Order: sequence, then structure tokens, then C-alpha cells
Amino acid sequence: MDTSSDIHVTAARVQEEIKDHLGLRSNDLVFEYRNIEGKIKLDLITINPRHNQSFLFHSVIGSDKVDALNKMLDYVEHYKEKESSYTIQWIAKGNNKELHTSYFRASSIYDALDKLYYGRDSNTITVFSVVLNPVA
Repeated sequence: MDTSSDIHVTAARVQEEIKDHLGLRSNDLVFEYRNIEGKIKLDLITINPRHNQSFLFHSVIGSDKVDALNKMLDYVEHYKEKESSYTIQWIAKGNNKELHTSYFRASSIYDALDKLYYGRDSNTITVFSVVLNPVA
């Protein structure tokens, strides 16, 4: 990376590449950064506009914001080859009790459920099924 370039310009460019690769609109994707023990943790969160719920897409840890973004871009470019596809059917407690279906790429059923429950109390969602989808 050219050290004379603006880190924010670079970060914005990589964020745009990630968004474009996933085919999502800007308001359906959240880049959440946290400093953890001197490193940057990036949680990429998707927002489903149909049922207005957010889910974890993936987390990475980098030495700085741009490093974390580049690691996320690499993940986004290759995740379909490396992770299994899961379908989860669930209901959010308290609202209209409508059954929702969400799809996750994850390394295990537990990882898929962690992505579903990300940022919320596990008692707010009832899971009815988790299915490992056949490889196409």
C-alpha cells in the first residue's frame, strides 16, 4: 500500500469492493470496527430489508482497519468455495410470529447459529430448523 495515500480513501474503496462483490446496497451492509488488544476486529453485518433483521456475515482481525478490510475482501471473494451453506428457519418473539428463512455460509452449524444470534439475546429468536444444504 502506498503510505502517502489517505487511509480513509483506501478503506472506502475496499468497502465498496466488498459491497459490490456481495451485490448488496450500502444500507444493507454495516462495517463494525472494534479495537481488541491493539488489533482491529471487523464484523461485517448484513441487514435483511424484508424482515428488518441484522446478521453477522463474517468477522476478521487485522493489524489495522485497511488490513482487516483486505482480509474481509479475500474472504468475500472465496467464502463460497470454503464454507457450507445452511438454511435456518426462525421466528422473532413478540412480533407477528411469521416464520422467516435465512441463509448462511458457515464452517459448522454452530457457526451458522452464531451468525443468526449475533448482537441479540438468544431468547428473542426461536429456531425451528437448521439444514445443511446440498452442495450444488
